[in-house]
Amino acid sequence: MEDLLLLVHRIPFPPNKGDKIRSYHLLKHLAQQYRVHLGTFIDDDNDWQYVDKVKELCADTHIARLDPRTAKIRSLGALLGNRPLSLDYYRNAGLQTWIDTTIRQHGIKRIVVFSSAMAQFVEHIDGARRVVDFVDVDSDKWLQYADKKIWPMSWLYRREGNQLLSYERRLARECDASLFVSEAEAALFRQLAPESSAKIDFFSNGVDTDYFTPELAHANPYTDGETAIAFTGAMDYWPNVDAVQWFADEVMPAILKQNPNAVFYIVGARPSDQVKELAKLPGVRVTGSVPDVRPYLAHAHVAVAPLRIARGIQNKVLEAMAMAKAVVVSAQALEGIAAAPGKELMLADDAQQFASQVLQLLALRDTAMEQAARARVIAKFNWTANLSRVDALLDPSAPARNQQPPSHLPGLSPAKA
Repeated sequence: MEDLLLLVHRIPFPPNKGDKIRSYHLLKHLAQQYRVHLGTFIDDDNDWQYVDKVKELCADTHIARLDPRTAKIRSLGALLGNRPLSLDYYRNAGLQTWIDTTIRQHGIKRIVVFSSAMAQFVEHIDGARRVVDFVDVDSDKWLQYADKKIWPMSWLYRREGNQLLSYERRLARECDASLFVSEAEAALFRQLAPESSAKIDFFSNGVDTDYFTPELAHANPYTDGETAIAFTGAMDYWPNVDAVQWFADEVMPAILKQNPNAVFYIVGARPSDQVKELAKLPGVRVTGSVPDVRPYLAHAHVAVAPLRIARGIQNKVLEAMAMAKAVVVSAQALEGIAAAPGKELMLADDAQQFASQVLQLLALRDTAMEQAARARVIAKFNWTANLSRVDALLDPSAPARNQQPPSHLPGLSPAKA
């Protein structure tokens, strides 16, 4: 087996945790074909319990501790230079030394970078094929944040968006391939970085449909008599915070007028103080961290994803669909999923539509939509098929493995020797 270096900004485990799902499946897939040397960070002490599980998939690892508070302070140094704060946030001398030593000792010719901030560690490497999985166009997300904030945060977020875009464009020029989570995300970046359009493609996320399935029995976590509306996600992530606050303030009052038993459940770890305050509102519950989100999806009457700021594919939507649950989404949450509104899920543009469609689904279960939602996920969101794009990019000279090749990357040249 050939050696490969994989760099990930957060330890890729557990496999069912929202922001770890894609990186875990990428690691698992690569480990079947390469001796993977993994460099990553842990920014949550609870994640140290997963180190042994990750090491089982790797030939070697370097796992560095990252204190978010210290990293935020350190990142402010970027304000004095012409660089994104995100790079200084993840800068780590120990990891850099391990990477340089690993590349030299093992003659590594294949490098996969997950998230743009990790690419800083291999910018100086010329003799390896480098593939960057940006996942989302993060620079655009920061610019969306700026539009929602007041000064000085609006200025800071806009600066970060512009600085990060410059860095993303440079990476795309210098690396062999740039990947995103959806065709829509890749198309956006082609517009932003037209000079690299021939090297920009995507691979969609997948869903473990044996894990997220309506066939498994789960104890009901809800109180008798409640008509549950579920939102799942990390609740210290600002787009999620913004979404649930908007839904609780603007949508739930209209729902409660017609269905007093309706309860909006906000299910996810690390709820911010802003989210915790929502539990004081009528018909709103905040669970905090739960060991398993599946019971909350399985017994919910409907799932919602009212995101107003989003990039890429929303795993929360795919998981609910895989559980054969009717989902009401915003246009932002639908991006990249290519599901048919009215058939496989419901699309709402404003608070009135959200309330109307949720009430409709609460009043009458749409079994045809539930079945169509799961069928869509099974057909289009298969990890093995989707990850075949990465195989072709890492070794374009290899014979096809009966899998779909990349769609937008003809004629990529091999890495410089």
